[in-house]
Formats: sequence, C-alpha cells, structure tokens
Amino acid sequence: MPRKLRIAAAQMGPTQKAEPRATTLGRMVSLLEQAAAQGAQLVVFPELAFTTFFPRWLLSGEELESYYETAMPNPQVQPLFDRARELGIGFYVGYAEKTPEGLHYNSAITVGPDGATLGKYRKVHLPGSVEPREGSRFQQLEKRYFEYGDLGFPAFRGAEAWHRPVMGMLICNDRRWPEAWRVYGLQDVELMVMGYNSAAYDPNGGSTEDAKLRTFHSTMAAQSNAYMNATWAVSVAKAGDEDGSGLIGGSCIVSPDGVVVAQAQTLADEIVCAEIDLDAVRQGKDKMFHFASHRRPEHYRRIVDQVGAQAPA
Repeated sequence: MPRKLRIAAAQMGPTQKAEPRATTLGRMVSLLEQAAAQGAQLVVFPELAFTTFFPRWLLSGEELESYYETAMPNPQVQPLFDRARELGIGFYVGYAEKTPEGLHYNSAITVGPDGATLGKYRKVHLPGSVEPREGSRFQQLEKRYFEYGDLGFPAFRGAEAWHRPVMGMLICNDRRWPEAWRVYGLQDVELMVMGYNSAAYDPNGGSTEDAKLRTFHSTMAAQSNAYMNATWAVSVAKAGDEDGSGLIGGSCIVSPDGVVVAQAQTLADEIVCAEIDLDAVRQGKDKMFHFASHRRPEHYRRIVDQVGAQAPA
C-alpha cells in the first residue's frame, strides 16, 4: 500500500508586538483552513507561532511572562485545536512554554488529526546571549529567556492516517546542527518537521550576512541534512518585517534526495503544499546511508567528548 501523505508548510508573515493574540490565532486558523482545502493532512507552523519573536526585546516581569504558555492547549489557543479536529487535520506548532515548576523552554508539539499530542520537543541549540548587546537596536536573548531543552531528540510515530511515519522535530537554530539530525537518523526518521524565526541580518551584530545569504543557508541546511539522513523535511518560517526587524522566509518541503519540492515565494502568510511518498526514504536508508553497513562510531568520539574547536599543537 502506498504511503502517501499531503503536507502543508504554513508560513506566517510578521506578527507585530502590538498585534492582539486573537488576531494572530485567526490568521493561523485561516492558514489551517486553506491547507485543508488543498487536501493537506498535516500542517507545519513556525517557531513561536502565537507571538512576535519576543527575544529581540529586553523584557522583564509581567510583560515577559505574558509570552509564555502554561499549558498546551489553553483557552487562548484552543480554537486552533478545535478547528483542526473538525477538519481532521494534524499540525506542528512552536510556542514559548512555562512549566509548572517555573522553567521556560522554546518548545514545539505535533498534534494528530484527533487532537491528541503525538510528540513534544524543546529547543536544544539556543542562539544569542544572556546579556543584551550594548547599543544594539535589536537583541537575540534566547539564552536569557529559555532553558536548554531537556528532552533530547525523541523520535515518535505519526498518526495512523499518515501511515505511521517515524517523525522528528527541531526548532530554528537546531536545523543547522547535523548532530541533531543524525540522532534522529539513527532512529530511522522518515519525516522531520521544524519551524523558525530567523533574522534577515546577522543577529549577533555582524555585517557579512544579508537576507539572501541567510535564506540560502536555511534552505541548504534542510536540503543537506534531509539527504544525509534520507528523510523528508518540512522547514517553515515566520517571515517579514516585525516592528522594523526583518525575518527571512524560504519555507520549504524537501525530499530525501535533498531536492526542494515546494517553497514559499513571499514573506507573508502563505500555504505551500506537496504530496510526499514516505517510502521514498528507502533509497537512501538502504543504500548510500545504510548506517549499519557504513558508520564507524569508534572514530566519532570528538563529537560527544568535545564542545569547542581545538586546533592541533
């Protein structure tokens, strides 16, 4: 029986700091409905989809806490879950999580067509800094506002209606780190889903990267890692100008051969759909990247024993 699945990348345009939550949620429900009208069974939303990218601001107190979700779902976001269940469609969505213990994570969940949560992930590779950069108009303060993810890279099974693919999740900067993809690859991942809010400039204050180059890097990371782990990949942006701070687009669906089969063309709310064949992963998994035949982990100790680069004496 063919294992076909129709997927939608639900790119979102900018969410301004002053935009009411209800407006943002209404946009997300509209994207969900557009995807369903195109036959999508699974919709992938961006990182921190319910809010603006608040780590660009130096915040504290109640204003900062207002960006976190203490439960998922909760009354503010329940309409998205309800509409998805009515349509019989599942989704991935990123959000800022606050645990009952008061810990904060940049998190994502994948929800099945019945509304049940299938998997949860907390971002591991946090970019930016704890302390703000003096004199910068915009910051990258994820290390200040979030703990490092503590769940590792747990693969999980997708819904029965999706032919039970082995799935993995990443968030934004994680997609640039091949170690994360390989851990999923070693769990026989067939479908990687991830959202991002990536600046259209160097968020660390450099001047050598522009939006074109950063979009190229984003797409290349999805293509190369999908190929090297023989998996489908869906990488989805929140894009455009948020309060004067640019975010790249380039949301894409990538095949296990590393080929972009569909990609967003705007920096606005946009649905990009593709039908994927989950069995297409077998070419790579059974031949070029048949790990059991070709991997030599005895030579890989540096990857887990060492953090920073060390030049030879």
